[in-house]
Amino acid sequence: MAESSEGLGTVPEHERILQEIQSTDTACVGPTLRSVYDDQPNAHKKFMEKLDACIRNHDKEIEKMCNFHHQGFVDAITELLKVRTDAEKLKVQVTDTNRRFQDAGKEVIVHTEDIIRCRIQQRNITTVVEKLQLCLPVLEMYSKLKEQMSAKRYYSALKTMEQLENVYFPWVSQYRFCQLMIENLPKLREDIKEISMSDLKDFLESIRKHSDKIGETAMKQAQHQKTFSVSLQKQNKMKFGKNIYINHDRIPEERNETVLKHSLEEEDENEEEVLTVQDLVDFSPVYRCLHIYSVLGDEETFENYYRKQRKKQARLVLQPQSNMHETVDGYRRYFTQIVGFFVVEDHILHVTQGLVTRAYTDELWNMALSKIIAVLRAHSSYCTDPDLVLELKNLIVIFADTLQGYGFPVNRLFDLLFEIRDQYNETLLKKWAGVFRDIFEEDNYSPIPIVNEEEYKIVISKFPFQDPDLEKQSFPKKFPMSQSVPHIYIQVKEFIYASLKFSESLHRSSTEIDDMLRKSTNLLLTRTLSSCLLNLIRKPHIGLTELVQIIINTTHLEQACKYLEDFITNITNISQETVHTTRLYGLSTFKDARHAAEGEIYTKLNQKIDEFVQLADYDWTMSEPDGRASGYLMDLINFLRSIFQVFTHLPGKVAQTACMSACQHLSTSLMQMLLDSELKQISMGAVQQFNLDVIQCELFASSEPVPGFQGDTLQLAFIDLRQLLDLFMVWDWSTYLADYGQPASKYLRVNPNTALTLLEKMKDTSKKNNIFAQFRKNDRDKQKLIETVVKQLRSLVNGMSQHT
Repeated sequence: MAESSEGLGTVPEHERILQEIQSTDTACVGPTLRSVYDDQPNAHKKFMEKLDACIRNHDKEIEKMCNFHHQGFVDAITELLKVRTDAEKLKVQVTDTNRRFQDAGKEVIVHTEDIIRCRIQQRNITTVVEKLQLCLPVLEMYSKLKEQMSAKRYYSALKTMEQLENVYFPWVSQYRFCQLMIENLPKLREDIKEISMSDLKDFLESIRKHSDKIGETAMKQAQHQKTFSVSLQKQNKMKFGKNIYINHDRIPEERNETVLKHSLEEEDENEEEVLTVQDLVDFSPVYRCLHIYSVLGDEETFENYYRKQRKKQARLVLQPQSNMHETVDGYRRYFTQIVGFFVVEDHILHVTQGLVTRAYTDELWNMALSKIIAVLRAHSSYCTDPDLVLELKNLIVIFADTLQGYGFPVNRLFDLLFEIRDQYNETLLKKWAGVFRDIFEEDNYSPIPIVNEEEYKIVISKFPFQDPDLEKQSFPKKFPMSQSVPHIYIQVKEFIYASLKFSESLHRSSTEIDDMLRKSTNLLLTRTLSSCLLNLIRKPHIGLTELVQIIINTTHLEQACKYLEDFITNITNISQETVHTTRLYGLSTFKDARHAAEGEIYTKLNQKIDEFVQLADYDWTMSEPDGRASGYLMDLINFLRSIFQVFTHLPGKVAQTACMSACQHLSTSLMQMLLDSELKQISMGAVQQFNLDVIQCELFASSEPVPGFQGDTLQLAFIDLRQLLDLFMVWDWSTYLADYGQPASKYLRVNPNTALTLLEKMKDTSKKNNIFAQFRKNDRDKQKLIETVVKQLRSLVNGMSQHT
């Protein structure tokens, strides 16, 4: 029963598998056949029996179908055999017909080819005639172009080229001779450009050589015009005074009119004799070149070249001769060349459109004016002869009048005339610069010792010093300033006297003289003396003691400025209450010098600290500290104590700033020593030794080396080091990590990066020194703690970086 039931169950399954095999793709047959083997053990045999039965059924059906269609297939083959005979007959007939048609068309083909050849010849002849008619005007125009080039009629040649390109060449562009012509035109244009540019270069060279003659002519015209204007003013004055003589004597009046008329006629004749710039220069090369480049569409290139070359010539013209200051002729040649250059540019501006513009000439003139002023300032400083200075001034006036007549602004030249009167003071400034340098070199930068009353009065007579406390002291005593202070004060007064000698000859009012003296004295203080002080401060041999004395000296010189103002007022008899006077700028001068000296003190003090720190020789792997501070640090602290005692003579703020700067720099240097990238390992003993040194720094800060600090202000310079070392000494990492970022954190000044860097160095040391740490529980716990804190610090640092 079991077998029968099993057989009944498998038969439908086999039918289903056979249906899937017949209906699905071959790619899916594999899984279907596999299911046959996945059934009961006899399923394969039964499936094969079922498959054989299915094959037999299909064979029977195929046999029935073939029997059913066999008779029709036989009938179709019989019909095809009958049609084959008819098809062969038809093929023979078609072949015969084709042969007869081929024989009949041979003669027609021969006649047709003859007709085609005749028609082609006729069309070619017509085409040749038409093309020759098109080519003849082109050849005639090209021949005309050659004639124009030979006759140097370049502008007409360019117009002919335009006609050829725009009108004639499009008709015959397909011919080789046209292509040759087209290829030759750019070369002809370049030849024309080169020829015209050569003419322009010759023109530029010509005007460069004759610019002095052009300038001389223009300056004569300006001078003549100015003289003519003066004559007209005289005539008007004479007419105004005519009524005085009209009732008494007419002869003088008529005589004066006759003389004036004769003078004016002579001036008119001279004016006619004066040549103009057009008479001296042939501008036709410029016009031709401009037209040619305009036709070629390259006007911008021509303009740029012309302006570039003229700028080069301007620089050459503006370059003075080395000995120009020796004679007035040197200045005259310099001025005439410049005038000639700008007269030509002004003419080009007005007779051409766009070659030069007003903006271009203004820019060129501004550049030239700056150069001219610089040259005159430099060379006029060599003029020591008053007559030469006066002649130079007259030349500058004529030069300015000439260019002003051509529309160039010359206000700066007239301003320069006022500067020339100060050249004497400039010479004095140079002389006094050497005097100040000698005074500074001879000074010992020590307070002036006074032995008796006579020496005290001598110093007081030289320098207005007032100090009641010093007066009460008994001899011997010392002035706070050094010898250079009274010497400088005396030399400033000598400079004022020397400047006054030149001012008295200017026939100016007392107010103007007073103003000139104050301005020249201000120049002496703000430029000469200030520069000498700054150079002195920056000299390498000036030490901290000398810098302290320089600050004291500048303080007293600053206080003496008011006495210099009174001195100038006394010698010029000008009351400061009634007339506005210029103040002396000694306050800012000495304040700047004092600030520079203070900055140099801070710099040198920090450099000295660096020298001591470089002597540090820590054993960063020591197991136990030495129990006392490092020797280099104690030497440094002793040095700072001694140097800050010298600072007691400085203003309190300067000494306090220097002390605070030194402590901050020392703290920063110590911190950098701990975090140095070359330092790979730090032991706990080294940290403890380093802590002893920091304690000494804090004790020094708390000892008030410079009075005036409030509370523990100076100790705060080491607060970053103190909190960092406390963290490592107490090993209070839980508190640090828990309170980080809180305003009331105990270790608020400890940066996570700094702590992580130092802890990693200690971790490496712990690993190296604890080879057998795995055998000691305390060492293992400490190592795990360090690694845990390092991980937490890294997480904290990474979080800060991501937040940033």
